Amino acid sequence: MKVEIRGAEKLSFRERQVVVLKEMGYTNEEVAKRLKLSSSTVATLYHRARSKGYEVVIVLPGDSLGLFHDTTREDE
Repeated sequence: MKVEIRGAEKLSFRERQVVVLKEMGYTNEEVAKRLKLSSSTVATLYHRARSKGYEVVIVLPGDSLGLFHDTTREDE
């Protein structure tokens, strides 16, 4: 699985760091501890990043969801 942030060029380096960790499910407090910031700074950076507009896209290799395990058509 690959995670891609579209629109990342609009974000500062710190905003990108915060976005990646937040989108991975970390709380503001966990991000703050990891980046040595206050949780209010993390909240501000995340809010600012969201206002700039970005998309998180997950790219799944092949058929990792198991949707196409049978190549025969069901409607035949």
